[in-house]
Amino acid sequence: MSDPASFSLPHVAKLHAYTPGLQPGESGWLKLNTNENPYPPSPRVAEALLREIGSDGASLRLYPNPTSAPLRAALAKHHGLKPENVFVGNGSDDVLNLLVRCFCAPTAAAGFTWPSYSLYPVLVEIQDGRAAMIEFDRTMRLPLEKIAASHTKAFFLTSPNAPTGVGFANAGIEKILASFHGILVVDEAYAPFAGENAVPLLARYPRLVVVRTFSKSHALAGIRVGYALAHPDIIGLLDRVKDSYNVSRLSQAAALAALGDTSYYDAIIGRIKATRDACVAEFSTQRGWFTYPSQANFIFTEPCDARGGTGPNVAKALYDFLFARKILVRHFPSHALTASFLRISVGTDDEMLVLSKALDEWQKQKPTPA
Repeated sequence: MSDPASFSLPHVAKLHAYTPGLQPGESGWLKLNTNENPYPPSPRVAEALLREIGSDGASLRLYPNPTSAPLRAALAKHHGLKPENVFVGNGSDDVLNLLVRCFCAPTAAAGFTWPSYSLYPVLVEIQDGRAAMIEFDRTMRLPLEKIAASHTKAFFLTSPNAPTGVGFANAGIEKILASFHGILVVDEAYAPFAGENAVPLLARYPRLVVVRTFSKSHALAGIRVGYALAHPDIIGLLDRVKDSYNVSRLSQAAALAALGDTSYYDAIIGRIKATRDACVAEFSTQRGWFTYPSQANFIFTEPCDARGGTGPNVAKALYDFLFARKILVRHFPSHALTASFLRISVGTDDEMLVLSKALDEWQKQKPTPA
Protein backbone atom coordinates (compact mmCIF):
# COMPACT_ATOMS: atom_id res chain seq x y z
CA MET A 1 0.00 0.00 0.00
CA SER A 2 1.41 3.40 -0.98
CA ASP A 3 2.02 6.06 1.66
CA PRO A 4 -0.71 8.74 1.36
CA ALA A 5 1.90 11.40 2.16
CA SER A 6 3.82 10.39 -0.96
CA PHE A 7 1.17 12.16 -3.05
CA SER A 8 2.13 15.54 -1.58
CA LEU A 9 4.07 18.13 -3.54
CA PRO A 10 7.82 17.55 -3.17
CA HIS A 11 8.49 20.82 -1.38
CA VAL A 12 5.72 20.11 1.15
CA ALA A 13 7.22 16.72 1.98
CA LYS A 14 10.46 18.45 2.95
CA LEU A 15 8.85 21.12 5.16
CA HIS A 16 9.73 21.60 8.81
CA ALA A 17 6.78 23.15 10.61
CA TYR A 18 7.08 26.25 12.77
CA THR A 19 7.85 25.41 16.40
CA PRO A 20 5.77 27.54 18.78
CA GLY A 21 6.62 28.09 22.42
CA LEU A 22 5.53 25.37 24.80
CA GLN A 23 1.91 25.64 25.92
CA PRO A 24 1.63 23.47 29.07
CA GLY A 25 -1.56 21.51 29.54
CA GLU A 26 -1.53 21.67 33.32
CA SER A 27 -1.72 24.49 35.84
CA GLY A 28 1.03 25.76 38.09
CA TRP A 29 3.46 27.01 35.44
CA LEU A 30 4.94 30.49 35.36
CA LYS A 31 4.68 31.16 31.65
CA LEU A 32 7.31 33.62 30.42
CA ASN A 33 8.00 31.97 27.05
CA THR A 34 5.55 33.23 24.42
CA ASN A 35 5.37 36.99 25.01
CA GLU A 36 1.73 36.92 26.01
CA ASN A 37 0.36 39.92 27.87
CA PRO A 38 0.36 39.14 31.61
CA TYR A 39 -2.81 41.18 32.16
CA PRO A 40 -6.36 40.39 31.03
CA PRO A 41 -7.95 42.23 28.12
CA SER A 42 -10.24 45.20 28.64
CA PRO A 43 -13.52 44.31 30.40
CA ARG A 44 -15.23 45.70 27.30
CA VAL A 45 -14.00 42.66 25.36
CA ALA A 46 -15.94 40.13 27.44
CA GLU A 47 -19.00 42.39 27.30
CA ALA A 48 -18.77 42.61 23.51
CA LEU A 49 -18.39 38.84 23.16
CA LEU A 50 -21.47 38.23 25.30
CA ARG A 51 -23.48 40.71 23.24
CA GLU A 52 -22.32 39.10 20.01
CA ILE A 53 -23.24 35.60 21.17
CA GLY A 54 -26.58 36.67 22.62
CA SER A 55 -28.75 34.64 24.96
CA ASP A 56 -29.26 31.79 22.49
CA GLY A 57 -26.14 31.99 20.33
CA ALA A 58 -28.22 32.46 17.20
CA SER A 59 -25.78 34.94 15.68
CA LEU A 60 -23.13 32.24 15.43
CA ARG A 61 -25.08 30.53 12.64
CA LEU A 62 -24.34 33.53 10.42
CA TYR A 63 -21.10 34.21 8.57
CA PRO A 64 -18.98 37.13 9.77
CA ASN A 65 -18.47 40.31 7.80
CA PRO A 66 -16.23 38.98 5.00
CA THR A 67 -13.83 41.92 4.96
CA SER A 68 -14.08 42.90 8.65
CA ALA A 69 -15.30 46.26 7.32
CA PRO A 70 -16.29 47.85 10.68
CA LEU A 71 -12.95 46.85 12.17
CA ARG A 72 -11.07 48.17 9.13
CA ALA A 73 -12.85 51.51 9.53
CA ALA A 74 -12.05 51.66 13.24
CA LEU A 75 -8.38 50.79 12.65
CA ALA A 76 -8.15 53.39 9.90
CA LYS A 77 -9.49 56.06 12.26
CA HIS A 78 -7.16 54.89 15.02
CA HIS A 79 -4.10 55.29 12.79
CA GLY A 80 -5.24 58.39 10.87
CA LEU A 81 -5.67 56.48 7.60
CA LYS A 82 -8.52 55.44 5.32
CA PRO A 83 -10.30 52.05 5.37
CA GLU A 84 -8.76 51.21 1.99
CA ASN A 85 -5.36 51.32 3.73
CA VAL A 86 -6.29 48.50 6.12
CA PHE A 87 -6.44 44.71 5.81
CA VAL A 88 -7.54 42.46 8.70
CA GLY A 89 -6.38 38.87 9.09
CA ASN A 90 -6.59 35.87 11.38
CA GLY A 91 -3.66 37.06 13.48
CA SER A 92 -0.61 38.77 12.05
CA ASP A 93 0.73 35.34 11.05
CA ASP A 94 -2.13 35.10 8.55
CA VAL A 95 -1.25 38.54 7.19
CA LEU A 96 2.43 37.57 6.83
CA ASN A 97 1.42 34.35 5.10
CA LEU A 98 -0.69 36.25 2.57
CA LEU A 99 2.11 38.73 1.91
CA VAL A 100 4.45 35.83 1.14
CA ARG A 101 1.74 34.38 -1.11
CA CYS A 102 1.58 37.66 -3.01
CA PHE A 103 5.28 38.39 -3.40
CA CYS A 104 7.30 35.19 -3.11
CA ALA A 105 7.95 32.35 -5.56
CA PRO A 106 10.86 30.18 -6.77
CA THR A 107 11.77 33.04 -9.11
CA ALA A 108 10.96 35.86 -6.65
CA ALA A 109 12.88 35.80 -3.39
CA ALA A 110 11.59 37.07 -0.07
CA GLY A 111 14.22 38.53 2.24
CA PHE A 112 14.50 38.83 5.99
CA THR A 113 17.13 39.56 8.61
CA TRP A 114 18.33 36.77 10.88
CA PRO A 115 17.90 36.02 13.71
CA SER A 116 14.31 37.15 13.49
CA TYR A 117 10.81 35.71 13.63
CA SER A 118 11.32 32.04 12.79
CA LEU A 119 7.99 31.82 10.96
CA TYR A 120 9.38 33.72 7.95
CA PRO A 121 11.44 30.87 6.45
CA VAL A 122 8.58 28.44 7.09
CA LEU A 123 6.16 30.63 5.13
CA VAL A 124 8.64 30.90 2.27
CA GLU A 125 9.08 27.12 2.20
CA ILE A 126 5.30 26.58 2.19
CA GLN A 127 5.13 28.80 -0.87
CA ASP A 128 8.00 26.83 -2.47
CA GLY A 129 9.69 30.19 -2.63
CA ARG A 130 13.25 31.39 -2.42
CA ALA A 131 14.67 33.12 0.65
CA ALA A 132 17.40 35.72 0.98
CA MET A 133 18.61 35.72 4.59
CA ILE A 134 20.78 38.59 5.87
CA GLU A 135 22.59 37.96 9.13
CA PHE A 136 22.76 40.38 12.03
CA ASP A 137 25.92 40.56 14.08
CA ARG A 138 25.96 41.03 17.84
CA THR A 139 25.64 44.81 17.52
CA MET A 140 22.16 44.34 15.99
CA ARG A 141 22.75 47.32 13.70
CA LEU A 142 20.57 47.36 10.59
CA PRO A 143 22.53 45.99 7.61
CA LEU A 144 21.20 48.75 5.36
CA GLU A 145 23.45 48.18 2.36
CA LYS A 146 22.87 44.43 2.32
CA ILE A 147 19.10 44.86 2.45
CA ALA A 148 19.22 47.39 -0.39
CA ALA A 149 21.35 45.03 -2.45
CA SER A 150 19.22 41.95 -1.80
CA HIS A 151 17.13 42.36 -5.00
CA THR A 152 14.14 40.70 -3.34
CA LYS A 153 10.49 41.28 -4.21
CA ALA A 154 9.65 41.73 -0.52
CA PHE A 155 11.78 42.13 2.58
CA PHE A 156 10.51 41.38 6.10
CA LEU A 157 11.95 43.41 8.97
CA THR A 158 10.76 42.78 12.53
CA SER A 159 10.88 45.99 14.56
CA PRO A 160 11.31 45.69 17.46
CA ASN A 161 13.31 42.61 16.58
CA ALA A 162 12.45 39.18 17.90
CA PRO A 163 14.12 37.64 19.77
CA THR A 164 16.44 40.47 20.88
CA GLY A 165 13.87 43.22 21.48
CA VAL A 166 16.03 45.79 19.69
CA GLY A 167 13.98 48.50 17.96
CA PHE A 168 14.96 50.23 14.73
CA ALA A 169 14.51 53.96 14.27
CA ASN A 170 12.43 55.38 11.44
CA ALA A 171 15.54 57.09 10.12
CA GLY A 172 17.06 53.70 9.35
CA ILE A 173 13.84 52.37 7.88
CA GLU A 174 13.64 55.43 5.62
CA LYS A 175 17.18 54.76 4.39
CA ILE A 176 16.08 51.26 3.40
CA LEU A 177 13.01 52.60 1.61
CA ALA A 178 15.14 55.11 -0.28
CA SER A 179 17.47 52.45 -1.69
CA PHE A 180 15.51 49.18 -1.67
CA HIS A 181 13.19 48.77 -4.65
CA GLY A 182 10.86 46.02 -3.42
CA ILE A 183 8.08 45.84 -0.82
CA LEU A 184 9.34 46.50 2.71
CA VAL A 185 7.22 44.76 5.35
CA VAL A 186 7.86 46.12 8.84
CA ASP A 187 6.47 43.56 11.26
CA GLU A 188 5.46 45.61 14.30
CA ALA A 189 4.03 42.96 16.60
CA TYR A 190 5.72 44.69 19.55
CA ALA A 191 5.56 48.33 18.42
CA PRO A 192 3.13 49.49 21.16
CA PHE A 193 5.94 48.83 23.67
CA ALA A 194 8.50 50.81 21.63
CA GLY A 195 9.35 54.49 21.42
CA GLU A 196 8.80 54.80 17.67
CA ASN A 197 6.91 53.04 14.89
CA ALA A 198 6.78 53.15 11.10
CA VAL A 199 3.11 54.10 10.65
CA PRO A 200 3.93 57.81 10.00
CA LEU A 201 6.06 56.74 7.02
CA LEU A 202 3.13 55.18 5.15
CA ALA A 203 1.99 58.48 3.65
CA ARG A 204 5.33 58.96 1.88
CA TYR A 205 6.27 55.41 0.93
CA PRO A 206 3.75 53.35 -1.09
CA ARG A 207 6.01 50.28 -0.97
CA LEU A 208 5.86 50.11 2.83
CA VAL A 209 3.62 47.63 4.66
CA VAL A 210 3.21 47.79 8.45
CA VAL A 211 1.87 44.64 10.14
CA ARG A 212 0.34 44.72 13.63
CA THR A 213 -1.37 42.28 16.00
CA PHE A 214 -3.87 42.38 18.86
CA SER A 215 -2.11 39.44 20.53
CA LYS A 216 0.55 41.27 22.54
CA SER A 217 -0.46 44.79 23.52
CA HIS A 218 -4.21 44.07 23.58
CA ALA A 219 -3.99 40.70 25.40
CA LEU A 220 -5.96 38.89 22.70
CA ALA A 221 -3.56 36.13 21.65
CA GLY A 222 -6.40 33.60 21.89
CA ILE A 223 -8.69 35.65 19.63
CA ARG A 224 -6.35 35.80 16.60
CA VAL A 225 -6.62 39.23 14.97
CA GLY A 226 -3.86 41.00 13.08
CA TYR A 227 -3.81 43.64 10.38
CA ALA A 228 -1.77 45.33 7.69
CA LEU A 229 -1.52 49.03 6.93
CA ALA A 230 -0.45 49.82 3.37
CA HIS A 231 -1.18 51.50 0.05
CA PRO A 232 -4.63 50.52 -1.32
CA ASP A 233 -3.02 48.61 -4.19
CA ILE A 234 -1.26 46.30 -1.75
CA ILE A 235 -4.41 45.92 0.34
CA GLY A 236 -6.22 44.95 -2.86
CA LEU A 237 -3.72 42.15 -3.48
CA LEU A 238 -4.25 40.78 0.02
CA ASP A 239 -8.01 40.85 -0.49
CA ARG A 240 -7.60 38.73 -3.63
CA VAL A 241 -5.70 35.93 -1.91
CA LYS A 242 -7.38 35.79 1.52
CA ASP A 243 -9.90 33.22 2.71
CA SER A 244 -13.52 34.25 2.12
CA TYR A 245 -14.34 34.66 5.82
CA ASN A 246 -10.91 34.87 7.38
CA VAL A 247 -11.82 36.52 10.72
CA SER A 248 -14.63 35.18 12.89
CA ARG A 249 -17.57 37.19 14.22
CA LEU A 250 -16.30 36.90 17.78
CA SER A 251 -12.77 37.93 16.84
CA GLN A 252 -14.02 41.04 15.05
CA ALA A 253 -16.25 41.97 18.00
CA ALA A 254 -13.41 41.48 20.50
CA ALA A 255 -10.92 43.53 18.50
CA LEU A 256 -13.39 46.39 18.04
CA ALA A 257 -14.07 46.49 21.76
CA ALA A 258 -10.37 46.41 22.61
CA LEU A 259 -9.56 49.16 20.15
CA GLY A 260 -12.17 51.37 21.79
CA ASP A 261 -10.62 51.22 25.27
CA THR A 262 -7.38 53.11 24.76
CA SER A 263 -7.07 54.31 28.36
CA TYR A 264 -7.15 50.75 29.70
CA TYR A 265 -4.46 49.57 27.30
CA ASP A 266 -2.31 52.66 27.73
CA ALA A 267 -2.23 51.82 31.44
CA ILE A 268 -1.25 48.16 31.12
CA ILE A 269 1.33 48.87 28.40
CA GLY A 270 2.84 51.44 30.73
CA ARG A 271 2.99 48.86 33.54
CA ILE A 272 4.66 46.29 31.28
CA LYS A 273 7.26 48.80 30.10
CA ALA A 274 8.05 49.83 33.68
CA THR A 275 8.47 46.19 34.74
CA ARG A 276 10.58 45.49 31.65
CA ASP A 277 12.92 48.40 32.29
CA ALA A 278 13.37 47.41 35.93
CA CYS A 279 14.20 43.83 34.90
CA VAL A 280 16.65 44.96 32.21
CA ALA A 281 18.41 47.04 34.88
CA GLU A 282 18.47 44.04 37.23
CA PHE A 283 19.95 41.71 34.63
CA SER A 284 22.50 44.13 33.19
CA THR A 285 23.52 46.18 36.24
CA GLN A 286 22.92 44.01 39.30
CA ARG A 287 23.72 40.63 37.75
CA GLY A 288 26.20 41.88 35.16
CA TRP A 289 24.57 39.96 32.31
CA PHE A 290 24.80 41.33 28.79
CA THR A 291 21.19 42.30 27.99
CA TYR A 292 19.90 44.01 24.87
CA PRO A 293 17.94 47.24 25.42
CA SER A 294 14.41 46.04 24.86
CA GLN A 295 11.59 47.94 23.19
CA ALA A 296 9.29 44.93 23.32
CA ASN A 297 7.45 43.02 26.05
CA PHE A 298 10.33 40.58 26.53
CA ILE A 299 14.00 40.64 27.47
CA PHE A 300 16.93 38.93 25.75
CA THR A 301 19.73 38.31 28.20
CA GLU A 302 22.98 36.32 28.32
CA PRO A 303 23.14 34.59 31.72
CA CYS A 304 26.39 34.17 33.67
CA ASP A 305 26.92 31.27 36.04
CA ALA A 306 28.62 31.44 39.45
CA ARG A 307 32.11 31.73 37.95
CA GLY A 308 31.08 34.34 35.38
CA GLY A 309 30.91 31.87 32.50
CA THR A 310 28.60 32.35 29.54
CA GLY A 311 27.73 30.35 26.45
CA PRO A 312 25.20 27.87 25.09
CA ASN A 313 25.79 25.36 27.91
CA VAL A 314 25.20 28.03 30.54
CA ALA A 315 21.99 29.22 28.87
CA LYS A 316 20.72 25.64 28.52
CA ALA A 317 21.58 24.88 32.14
CA LEU A 318 19.56 27.86 33.33
CA TYR A 319 16.68 26.96 31.01
CA ASP A 320 16.61 23.43 32.46
CA PHE A 321 16.87 24.75 36.02
CA LEU A 322 13.88 27.02 35.50
CA PHE A 323 11.91 24.35 33.67
CA ALA A 324 12.36 21.97 36.61
CA ARG A 325 10.76 24.66 38.77
CA LYS A 326 7.88 25.12 36.32
CA ILE A 327 9.14 28.44 34.98
CA LEU A 328 9.03 28.61 31.19
CA VAL A 329 11.35 30.84 29.15
CA ARG A 330 12.74 30.42 25.59
CA HIS A 331 16.14 29.19 24.44
CA PHE A 332 17.18 29.41 20.78
CA PRO A 333 20.23 27.12 20.47
CA SER A 334 20.33 26.82 16.67
CA HIS A 335 22.03 30.16 15.93
CA ALA A 336 25.43 31.35 17.15
CA LEU A 337 24.11 34.81 18.06
CA THR A 338 21.19 33.49 20.15
CA ALA A 339 22.51 30.23 21.63
CA SER A 340 23.99 31.79 24.77
CA PHE A 341 20.88 33.88 25.52
CA LEU A 342 17.44 33.32 27.00
CA ARG A 343 14.34 35.24 25.98
CA ILE A 344 12.12 36.07 28.93
CA SER A 345 8.61 37.48 28.51
CA VAL A 346 7.70 40.31 30.85
CA GLY A 347 5.18 39.15 33.43
CA THR A 348 3.60 40.96 36.34
CA ASP A 349 5.85 42.37 39.04
CA ASP A 350 5.00 39.39 41.27
CA GLU A 351 5.83 36.91 38.50
CA MET A 352 9.16 38.59 37.78
CA LEU A 353 9.96 38.46 41.50
CA VAL A 354 9.45 34.68 41.43
CA LEU A 355 11.81 34.51 38.46
CA SER A 356 14.38 36.72 40.21
CA LYS A 357 14.45 34.48 43.29
CA ALA A 358 14.94 31.42 41.06
CA LEU A 359 17.84 33.16 39.30
CA ASP A 360 19.43 33.92 42.68
CA GLU A 361 19.15 30.25 43.59
CA TRP A 362 20.68 29.16 40.28
CA GLN A 363 23.64 31.53 40.55
CA LYS A 364 24.56 30.02 43.92
CA GLN A 365 25.00 26.59 42.33
CA LYS A 366 28.27 25.08 41.18
CA PRO A 367 29.40 26.42 37.77
CA THR A 368 28.17 24.78 34.61
CA PRO A 369 30.68 22.26 33.18
CA ALA A 370 32.43 23.57 30.07
